[in-house]
Amino acid sequence: MLAAVATVVAPAGPAGASGPATAPPTMPDGFGLTQVGAAVGDAHDFYLTVNTPQVKGEQHIKIILPSGYYDDPDRRYPVMYFLHGSPDDPVGQTYPALKTSDRMITVIPDGGPRGWYANWLNQKTAAGAQNWETFHLDQVIPFIDANLRTIPTKKGRAVAGVSMGGFGAFHYAQARPDLFRHTASLSGDIDLSVRSMDLRLAVVATLIDAQGVACASASGVCDPADSPYKPGVDSDAAFGSPYPVFNADWRWNQVDPSQHMAKLANGGVSVSIYVGDGGGSITDLEFWVAGAAKNVKAAMDALGMSYYYVNYGDGAGWGTRCNGGHNAGCWEEDLRDLIPRLEREFAS
Repeated sequence: MLAAVATVVAPAGPAGASGPATAPPTMPDGFGLTQVGAAVGDAHDFYLTVNTPQVKGEQHIKIILPSGYYDDPDRRYPVMYFLHGSPDDPVGQTYPALKTSDRMITVIPDGGPRGWYANWLNQKTAAGAQNWETFHLDQVIPFIDANLRTIPTKKGRAVAGVSMGGFGAFHYAQARPDLFRHTASLSGDIDLSVRSMDLRLAVVATLIDAQGVACASASGVCDPADSPYKPGVDSDAAFGSPYPVFNADWRWNQVDPSQHMAKLANGGVSVSIYVGDGGGSITDLEFWVAGAAKNVKAAMDALGMSYYYVNYGDGAGWGTRCNGGHNAGCWEEDLRDLIPRLEREFAS
């Protein structure tokens, strides 16, 4: 459980300044996070760089505040935690849709190029400490609640993510349904069961730094010499053995979203899923996550759950940016649909 936190009302701008805020608000260190240097950006769109003993290296936390955040010092806002995909980072999350809301705060915490939004089983690899779940749920969330005017309860939080972040969004909502009222997967790796060995092996490929593993990602990083997945670690580092022989894959099943949808239903967490079909091409990662989405939909139907599900196929009719593939153009359209829906849900 999270410790109780004090609320700190952020100033409208730099100390002694008057008029519209032009600089990011002051956000003191705390909850195990130590800031490195000053915030980068403006008063409404900025990122922090932090250190934490939970994860090796420096991590970014990007924050997007509503346009009227500084106008009413008594107003509090819900928060959407947006989880990026692999091998991206928060600074690269420049979807225009993320800046359209004037009714909620968006926080984008670093998930690493292959952190998989989990506390790794093996903390002694060359990658060092990899406790991403602890970093996000026990440090970032209370840090944000202490330093910004949030609604610091379940009714004021949602978690959404793309690709690897879609897995993270469902995993976090299942692990802590007391924290989130809504979870959304945008082309997420939301089935890691034996039915989706293709996605399990995609996770393994990021861990071992398999050559060419990133070629299917939206970033287009394909040169092994520039691989974001270095240093390579053991295939079992994050979740243990991916192979089902003698039930060696029990931990994969433990964190597999498709097998634990009842936790969302019983925890009062509403669900959104967005997915395309990759044009039917097995070379597009969307083809594989589409299968995962169908499996999760079947699991929800079996439970009698209500949910919001969009399969936009080849992208025809899904805005002007989407071709049905595993790419930022489709995720921009997803966000343009999701954000107004979240605003309405938060207002209810």
